[in-house]
Amino acid sequence: MNVYRSLTGLVCAVCVALSPADAQTHQSKPIKVIVGYAAGGAVDVVARTVGQQLAVSTGQPVMVDNRPGAATNIAVKALIESPPDGYTLLLAANALAANPSLFQPPPFDLARDIAPVALVGSVPVVIAVGATSSLTTIAQLVESAQAHPRTLTYASPGNGSTPHLAFELFARAAGISMIHVPYKGGAPAITDLIGGHVQVLAINALEVQPQVKAGKLRVLAVLSRKRSPMWPDVPTIAESGYAGFEASVWYGFVAPAATPKPVIARLHAEVQKALASSDVRERLSFAGGEVTPASTEQFAAMLESERLRYEKLIRDANIKPD
Repeated sequence: MNVYRSLTGLVCAVCVALSPADAQTHQSKPIKVIVGYAAGGAVDVVARTVGQQLAVSTGQPVMVDNRPGAATNIAVKALIESPPDGYTLLLAANALAANPSLFQPPPFDLARDIAPVALVGSVPVVIAVGATSSLTTIAQLVESAQAHPRTLTYASPGNGSTPHLAFELFARAAGISMIHVPYKGGAPAITDLIGGHVQVLAINALEVQPQVKAGKLRVLAVLSRKRSPMWPDVPTIAESGYAGFEASVWYGFVAPAATPKPVIARLHAEVQKALASSDVRERLSFAGGEVTPASTEQFAAMLESERLRYEKLIRDANIKPD
């Protein structure tokens, strides 16, 4: 697992600052990567992809700990309560930046409780419909929604999820009002879209790709700056007439806030090595993702920018958690 390698790098970083005897002890201690989603989901897939490369380069045992629930707050709480020794990481996604505003009182404080380690990459959000739907373009979707306000339904993986917030931004720009149907994850939302229980779906490209390939779903637009290599014929949201509404699900490693800076630096370096691997890049690209390495400082700045963006959207749209 990619996460495994990253974690292994953490162990190596810690060992450098220890005596040989202590280093030997730490090298035998497993590293734990927490994932706030179920096994097999998009974040879990990314974690395992990056982790494989990390395991190869570091040779260290890594344990992935899936802790789904409470919009990832359970996983974040587990990270915050872990010893800040470099042996526990969280592979986070956008919920990390959204939840302090989505939940009241805030379940955690990004600046106080979390130490950014390394940004991994991103996967674009897409707007999809069933393969038999009469809607074939974003223009047709907007026209239908404007003609029938509060009639069409759109599904998302959950209230406050990145696809949900992205679709709300798009809907506001397009001047349409649809009924949001939140699900407990992408899989049940996809199932109901295929079954015709909802008309439209906002979700990340990685999760929807198998059903599109099987001919059960059709993507109307990708919410990325450029077209996806998976579906080169599918226009971007900007090409569909709505520039400035790009949205992606990003992934990055974070640690408990008190983790020593030298350990953070070594962990970051190991993740960068993994992301430089052609195998990792090819796998994420095939899944519709893009590797976006950045410095720890850049990742921290992005987290704060995302927090402020979600804070405004959640407030303006009066979005509540499930």
